[in-house]
Formats: sequence, structure tokens, C-alpha cells
Amino acid sequence: MLVPFGDPLRQYNAIQSEIDAAASNFFHSGSYMLGPQVHAFEREWAAAIGGAHGVGVGNGTDALLLALRAAGIGLGDEVITPPNAAGYTAFALRTIGACPVYADVDPDRWTLDPVDVARRITPRTKLIVPVHLYGCPADLSALSAVAADHRLPIIEDCAQAHAATWQGRPVGSWGLASCWSFYPTKNLGALGDGGAVVTGDAEFAQRVRQLRQYGWDEKYHAVLPFGGNSRLDELQAAFLRAKLPHLPRWTARRRAIAARYHAALQDIPDLRLPIEDAGHVYHLYVVRVLRGRRAAIQAALTQAGIGTAIHYPLLDQEQPALQQVGVTAEATPVAAKLAREILSLPCFPELSDDEVDTVAQALRAALSPDQSVH
Repeated sequence: MLVPFGDPLRQYNAIQSEIDAAASNFFHSGSYMLGPQVHAFEREWAAAIGGAHGVGVGNGTDALLLALRAAGIGLGDEVITPPNAAGYTAFALRTIGACPVYADVDPDRWTLDPVDVARRITPRTKLIVPVHLYGCPADLSALSAVAADHRLPIIEDCAQAHAATWQGRPVGSWGLASCWSFYPTKNLGALGDGGAVVTGDAEFAQRVRQLRQYGWDEKYHAVLPFGGNSRLDELQAAFLRAKLPHLPRWTARRRAIAARYHAALQDIPDLRLPIEDAGHVYHLYVVRVLRGRRAAIQAALTQAGIGTAIHYPLLDQEQPALQQVGVTAEATPVAAKLAREILSLPCFPELSDDEVDTVAQALRAALSPDQSVH
């Protein structure tokens, strides 16, 4: 590709000495599971996002699953969440027998619409799970007000929102707990799978710690049912600790790339750009291609050597697996429209300005009037 959609090797090459040192220290430590690297990263990550307690787990989906179980969510409970975030919350909910209820999304932020959330609340509603999609913070002030009015907790899905803020306060610090993924492509990514739950509640954190390892309160003594085996790997924690000091710089670069795209693309009639928000961290730079032109534009960019992706092509209600287990198809027209229009452009810190300009020029050329698809 002339401009790849992503290239994790560039980041490794940039900080190779630090990553290699982290690996070497791990290999020589003799502590390979739930050791000093995990415990240190749990403290450091919680502090970085304004939380008191961090619990490292195997991946971001397990973070959701364990947080739901620790919150007491179970059979038949309703949990309100958005339908346009690839179904991870829904799959976790169905695993424990709970029911996802989909509220529509805000047409500008593409995250949970607080007004529609309020309309979806019933006596069976037990929790609200906003997703800070693409790195854009959901309206946590309004969602917190709705939750408080109905005495409902919030668990934030922050898998794409490392270092994002809402009104100057870190996302992940607003609710009962927050769930994080450290998949390699995330704004803070490991060199394999990893996840975490962060909370201000010491008892909640202890339940998550027990649930990540068979429900044990001590070795071979299980006190909580439905525990499992989901531990953040000691080696991945070492890599994350090496990367964490670079996160502010990487975040600033993502924002600079987004600003460059904004400046180059803002006046194209058949294109809509993501919201400009001071707290956005642009895990993905996602545009909307109007008038049914997305497939043709994506093909033209591929032909020009530009990597793109669609995050995400199906709403949860359209996933065959979720339909098979009785997930209801609530009407979410804004999310449905977005799913037909969204297109993700390359956006990672190691992109050069020249590459960003190349993407913008190719997109502008593909959308020019003489290339219009009727």
C-alpha cells in the first residue's frame, strides 16, 4: 500500500530499545504470572485515568464480562448500550444471560444519545454501558444525570478511548467502573492481548480480581461463582509499562493528524467529518460518505493504494449470532444510517504529514464531481 491503514511495526521500530529491554527484564525476572509488572501497571494505568484501583485481565471483552459479573448483572437483566460498536458488550451480556437493550446514538458524536437512553429504561434495566466510540467521549454529563435519576450505575467501555476526556476529566473515571482493551492497534496497545478494569470502589475491584482467577479469595478456595481464567500476561504488562510514557505524545500526534484531515477535507459536499472535540483521541478517523457512494469511494482509494476499513458494517441487531439468542431489533435509525456511510481512514501516530496529505488528496479526487456515482 502507498499508505497503509495501520502499521504497528513502525511503533515498535521507534521504541525498539525500550520494548526489547522490557522483554529482557521479564525473561530474567523469574516471575511470569500476576507478578510485579502486572501489579505496577495496574497502579500506573489507574492513576493515569483518574481511578483508584486497576485490575489487569486477559483482553477487553473479558474486562466487560468480569465487570458485568462484579456488578451483579445476571439472567434477564436489561443493560442499555449502543448498537454500533461491533457487539462486544452484547456478546458479554448474552454470555451471562442478560439482555442488551439498544439506544440510538447522537448524530454528531455517534455515541449513546442520553435522551434515547432515558426512553429505553424499564423496571428491568440494571445498568448503562456507554461506548466511547473511535476515541470520541460520550456525553457523560447527560448520561450520568439520566443514570442518577433512575439510580442506575454506569460502566464505561473505553476500549478505544485511552487518554480521552469529557469536559477535562478522563473518561473511565465517571462511572462505577471502566473497561479497557490493550489490543495491539489501540492507542495504548500491547504486543498481544490485554485488558483492564478500573474502578474507584475497592470492593468492586476485589470482586473483579477474584473473578479473573476462578473466584478465589486464596489459592484453590473459590468464594465467587462464575469465576474464570483471565489474567493480564506479565510480559504484556511489561510492554504496556514501557509504552505508557509515550501515550501523551502519541495522543497529540493523533489529534494533529485529525486536524490536518479536517483542514484538507472540510469543504467536500458528499463528505461529513467526525466531530471536533477537545477530548477526542481519534483511535480511528471515521468519515461519512453520503449519497450511497461509500463502496465506490473505498474501491477508488484501494486502487490509489490507500488502506481503509469500515468500523462497523453491521449493527448488533443485524448480527446473526445475536439474532439466534433472541436479541431484539429495536429501531435505531441514526445508527443504521451511519453504518451505511462510515469509512475509516489511516490514523496512527507514525503517519507522516505527507501520507496524511496523500490520503486527503486521493479522497478529494475520488469524490470530485466528475467521479460522481449516480
